[in-house]
Amino acid sequence: MLTLKIVSPEKIEFTGEVESVKVPGTQGNFEILTDHAPIISTLGKGVVEFDGQQLEILGGFVEVQQNEVSLCVEKTE
Repeated sequence: MLTLKIVSPEKIEFTGEVESVKVPGTQGNFEILTDHAPIISTLGKGVVEFDGQQLEILGGFVEVQQNEVSLCVEKTE
C-alpha cells in the first residue's frame, strides 16, 4: 500500500491509503506502485488516477519516498 497526499493551493484534496497512482508526468504518464524508487518529478496537464478516482490537474509536482506519495497540484476549474 501507498500513502497518498494530494494538496492544491485551496485545500488538501485527498489523503489516504491507495494501491497505485497514475500521474501525467511532463515526459509522459507513469504509474507509482508499492516500493517505487524515490523520485521527484514535474507534472503536466492531465488526470491523476488512484483507486478508481480521478482528479484533473493543470500541473504540479510529485515526490515518492518510502511508499509515501506527495502531490502538489494546480487543479482545473
